Amino acid sequence: MATRADNIASNLSLANFSKATELKNRIWFTIGALIVFRFLSFVPLPGVNPLILETLYSKTQGGILDIFNTFSGGSLQRMSLIALGVMPYITASIVVQLASSLHPALAAMKKEGESGRKKLNQYTRYGAVFLTALQGWFVASGLEAYGASSGLQAVVNPGVMFRVGAVISLIGGTMFLLWLGEQITSRGIGNGVSLIIMAGIVAQMPTFIANMFEGGRSGSIGSFTIIGMVLMLIVLILFICFMERAQRRLLIQYPKRTSQKGMMQADRSHLPLKINTAGVIPPIFASSLLLLPLTITQFAGNSVSPDSRIGGAIITLNQYLGHGKPLYMALYAAGIIFFCFFYTAVVFNPEETSENLKRNGGFIPGIRPGKNTANYLDYVLTRITVIGAAYITVVCVIPEYVIAQTGVRLFFAGGTSLLIVVNVTVDTITQIQSHLLAHQYGDLIKKAKLKGRLR
Repeated sequence: MATRADNIASNLSLANFSKATELKNRIWFTIGALIVFRFLSFVPLPGVNPLILETLYSKTQGGILDIFNTFSGGSLQRMSLIALGVMPYITASIVVQLASSLHPALAAMKKEGESGRKKLNQYTRYGAVFLTALQGWFVASGLEAYGASSGLQAVVNPGVMFRVGAVISLIGGTMFLLWLGEQITSRGIGNGVSLIIMAGIVAQMPTFIANMFEGGRSGSIGSFTIIGMVLMLIVLILFICFMERAQRRLLIQYPKRTSQKGMMQADRSHLPLKINTAGVIPPIFASSLLLLPLTITQFAGNSVSPDSRIGGAIITLNQYLGHGKPLYMALYAAGIIFFCFFYTAVVFNPEETSENLKRNGGFIPGIRPGKNTANYLDYVLTRITVIGAAYITVVCVIPEYVIAQTGVRLFFAGGTSLLIVVNVTVDTITQIQSHLLAHQYGDLIKKAKLKGRLR
């Protein structure tokens, strides 16, 4: 049986794709849902002048808005119905994860299994609605004051009614995206929310690539610079693929059990520990915190007085925390490393894992069950997190340095977008291969039954 499985895995290719009707339907459904997402990104909020908004946005680039705008596929720049994208849901899910690790009641709910997971998902949706309403109110208020110092007004009729309408529209857009993501996950291929974020990032790629080659044609960017950047992208993509698949597999052994033939056998398995347990959360948090002062001054405009104590401090921070500045690069790297260790400690609990192993009779050879196992897991996880933090820091800092030296704005914001695109692509391809493998197994079972009947 193992030989047959190995032959199927070795012969697995997209040549059998035409026979997998269910897989094709799932892929077409996913593509259709992503097209709907792109259409929605061009539907503006009621009461907003898109032309003036585009002019104002071009003057306030470089802050947190650039990150959110990249993740939403330019929806924030156009201030569409889905301007906030799925970021409120991502933030709410992170908060719920943190709370479930710190609060005893939520921690107990997390251990309830499927019912507990559904309750936590429901709390996450409530949190997403609350954050969308809160962010929508601030966005609507900011739009009314946006460009007031330059004499431009992005909102046609400012007032309470515009703010209420904008909040309702943004909540509806974000909730529709969450529903669309759930439909992709259940009826399509891949993780729906992740694919929506990736689609927004990929949608920005043609613009940045066209700008880069236009700069090469006009002479503002050298040919060797373009070639070097393309080679750097290829190397980074290969490096990300290798590191994201890298694991430290700990051997888990179970007590000897009597088999059907009366022989005593010891079951073995492996506990995989990813090198990058924190994912893309550390660079998002680190860049958001560092770009917060710049975003405040961009929205405040002339209302931030350099003579005041707070205004002067914010302006001074902006001078030292600009893209490519040494202080920004150092704090960015330090923030990524800190959040790597912090978020890894939140999502992986060595004590809980050791208790589960002890409850199921499993143990690590040479390590006593219980507290010693928890200490050993913490020891191993800390050391592989050092490698993971260094990997994420390199991937995120190198693009920032290249942007600062060449002045060319690449399609990835500090490497975060590149991490997301590569991770989601690899996961989606893995799911497609799993569907193809299941289809080949189905054909193998049908052939075996047919041969049995003929005999």
